[in-house]
Amino acid sequence: MPSFDVVSQLDLQEVDNALNQARKEVLQRYDFKDTATVIDWDKKEKISIESKDDFKVKAVDDVLREKLARRHVSLKAVEFGEVEPGPGGRAKQEITLKQGIDADRARQIVKLVKDAKLKVQAQIMGDQVRVSGKKRDDLQAAIQAIRAYDMDLPLQFINFRE
Repeated sequence: MPSFDVVSQLDLQEVDNALNQARKEVLQRYDFKDTATVIDWDKKEKISIESKDDFKVKAVDDVLREKLARRHVSLKAVEFGEVEPGPGGRAKQEITLKQGIDADRARQIVKLVKDAKLKVQAQIMGDQVRVSGKKRDDLQAAIQAIRAYDMDLPLQFINFRE
């Protein structure tokens, strides 16, 4: 029976590349001279920016958004926190990377597929949703129905099997 999986994944290598590009740009720019700006990443889900003041943190935030967008990392999967005062009069910002589909959004996808009145079944499997049906055309219609609904996280359709 043909099927496919709906997932929300980030290419962590592209995130790492974007962070390295942002670090290089911060080192080269004159307005960041003597600010000791730091961009840290725990290689999973947290990125932290720390700099001299909140204006510098916001500038680094803009640079990082640009680099992520250029590397084709969806900004829907990146949650930018508020700029907060840090230790020693500095400012910092926490950025969270969202991966996987949570239970509420998975139920929303299943409901969307059912409301489309297609001859397919959708079931939640951990942090992904599997959609299966007898005809390939029905599965492609399900993909179009899911894409038409604007979710606040990037979705990929993988493991399309006949």
